[in-house]
Amino acid sequence: MRYRLIQPLAFLLSCFSLGNATAAEVQVAVAANFTAPIQAIAKDFEKDTGHKLVAVYGATGQFYTQIKNGAPFEVFLSADDTTPAKLEKEGDAVPGSRFTYAIGTLVLWSAQDGYVDTKGEVLKTGQYKHLSIANPKTAPYGLAATQVLDKLGLASAVKPKLVEGQNITQALQFVSSGNAELGFVALSQVYKDGKITSGSAWIVPADMHEPIKQDALILKKGEANPAAQALVDYLKGPKAAEVIKSYGYQL
Repeated sequence: MRYRLIQPLAFLLSCFSLGNATAAEVQVAVAANFTAPIQAIAKDFEKDTGHKLVAVYGATGQFYTQIKNGAPFEVFLSADDTTPAKLEKEGDAVPGSRFTYAIGTLVLWSAQDGYVDTKGEVLKTGQYKHLSIANPKTAPYGLAATQVLDKLGLASAVKPKLVEGQNITQALQFVSSGNAELGFVALSQVYKDGKITSGSAWIVPADMHEPIKQDALILKKGEANPAAQALVDYLKGPKAAEVIKSYGYQL
């Protein structure tokens, strides 16, 4: 009788030990605009798979340089589709692992209520001292911002007012701190569950700039890591999709 009572417990303990043995850690380079969503996704990912996600946030162009210089990233969540495609072509990624995990939205935002109108006409008034954008050479959202300014015919007029952040997080910080009255940032940074979380904003129409297709892929360093494949699979699943859409991204 004693053996029969202990056997189920021993079986459960052996399964628990096996689960721990197969759990792994994945090093992920994450575009700064996707900080909040991946933090939310990571909690469910770790709970559902047992794997641990370790993220570093920054500008896509800077990540490219770091990856080429041997940074230990295993999965890359880019803010564009051209950089992952380039890494794939250059042999730095697992072939066939690249996919679009989100399509980003650009927004003109101010921390002040009522400062930005719903059509972005505030840009044409010129009554602001500083306009924050991310570095267009390394951050796709910064590049999209310059395309919008070009389309509006304002590039030359606002050039003396531009304040560039190294990435989209720093561009947001300039506006949040009041160092810039307004700025072009990612909608995901100021949006949650169908509404702008604070301040005032103009959601830029998608046809005013090139699509911000954000691709992910498994890098060569993650080829043998089961947690890397698990994360990519999880990002394609319904739980992750729900989180991604809640931050204003398209799928």
